[in-house]
Amino acid sequence: MATSLYDQVGGEAFFARLVDAFYDRVARNAQLRAMYPDDLAEPREHLVLFLEQYWGGPSTYSATRGHPRLRLRHAPFWIDRDARDAWLVAMQGALDSVRDELNDDQYAMLRDYFESTAHQLRNQ
Repeated sequence: MATSLYDQVGGEAFFARLVDAFYDRVARNAQLRAMYPDDLAEPREHLVLFLEQYWGGPSTYSATRGHPRLRLRHAPFWIDRDARDAWLVAMQGALDSVRDELNDDQYAMLRDYFESTAHQLRNQ
């Protein structure tokens, strides 16, 4: 039986490092920062829980927040090509910051997922 990516990368600790690196970049990007509340603690927690669940970890995200409904949850935000690209730059930078913890297949899976999802969430 194949193990989940969640288990392969070390579980919650890996996703917490990835998300922290991402939100450090969000905090430094005026365009992205404007889309988030003043306190980034809750969005950080939500993203960690979502990624854990998506990649085979515990289903805490759904238990506490319901179905992810990514398009619906992101609908209030103006996500045009520039916002999408800024988000991708921040996430790619975060992913690159944990690159040494991943093998090539794991890195590619995460990169492809983030790229695909960012394109799907564009609403302008």
